[in-house]
Amino acid sequence: MKIRVGTFNLFQFVEPPYAWYNKKDKFAQEQWLEKTAWIKQQIVKMDCDIVGFQEVFSQTALKALVLELGFGYFGVVDSAKLSESNRFKYITTTVAIASKYPIVSIESVAPHLASLEMHCFSGDFAFSRLPIKAKVQLPNSKELLVYVCHLKSNRENAFEYKFCAEDTIAYKKELIEKELEDKSSASLQQRLCEAASLFYDVRASGKRPTVLLCDLNDKEFSLTIDALTNPDYYDKQSQEPALLFDASYEYKEEVYNPHPEAKAPKRGSTSYFLGKGNVLDYIFVSDDLRGKVTNYTLFDAHLQKNRDGSLLQSDHAQVVCELSFE
Repeated sequence: MKIRVGTFNLFQFVEPPYAWYNKKDKFAQEQWLEKTAWIKQQIVKMDCDIVGFQEVFSQTALKALVLELGFGYFGVVDSAKLSESNRFKYITTTVAIASKYPIVSIESVAPHLASLEMHCFSGDFAFSRLPIKAKVQLPNSKELLVYVCHLKSNRENAFEYKFCAEDTIAYKKELIEKELEDKSSASLQQRLCEAASLFYDVRASGKRPTVLLCDLNDKEFSLTIDALTNPDYYDKQSQEPALLFDASYEYKEEVYNPHPEAKAPKRGSTSYFLGKGNVLDYIFVSDDLRGKVTNYTLFDAHLQKNRDGSLLQSDHAQVVCELSFE
């Protein structure tokens, strides 16, 4: 048995006559039909059993759309909020999950209070988008724990370090510590608190098959990923293994008759900013699923044509991971 899971940032999924953030930002009916038709086409291409969605404002419309495509189960843990001064303008967004297999339970993830103090956070804390924690019943009588999240974005475009594979956690923390103490990067501080809260929730859930479908709003090798996956981030003396693993690294596509000088394929970007690509969308798996990753695919043809994306499509690539339980 194979299960395909995917993550899909829908880019302002707002059914008219509603607007998002600004009363002028809304779709005409013809545009909405074009956008939803494209989304359906993408979901069919992804061929998933479970999909995590980001930027979901119109939840009822999305539920109807995925039901039409064979997803009999749909869940959210929060509602997008409307402006008090304009009942047709959304001011917050949500994540959602759709599954072809039964969702036996669904709940939100709570903040981890000790992590807020660790990251110098003061005041009231709330996730920028409440993450989903869902148990999905698979046909083999096993349960798959599925998290869906969309972490805080860097809307202020404040300077944030870009790291590489060779950078240690200690080095990254040393650079960022002063920013946290001075509160000079509120978005990064929020994102680290959110990632830490997810880490502790996954760890408290025990050893069970787990996937995380996410738009992290942070780059490959970022400290956010360390906070999300690595016990060493919290205790440098920790002997615990990593909690989650980037599924992209768990899949090695077989190359027939490779050229002896051929370079390893470069990881594809899932989003672009000012023409520069970044990996922002990820699928993470627990240790017991690492050996079960049989495919990892990026659906980015629309970004190859237009790197900025389109409101009538998406400004993110879709990511799909196939897991074999045979």
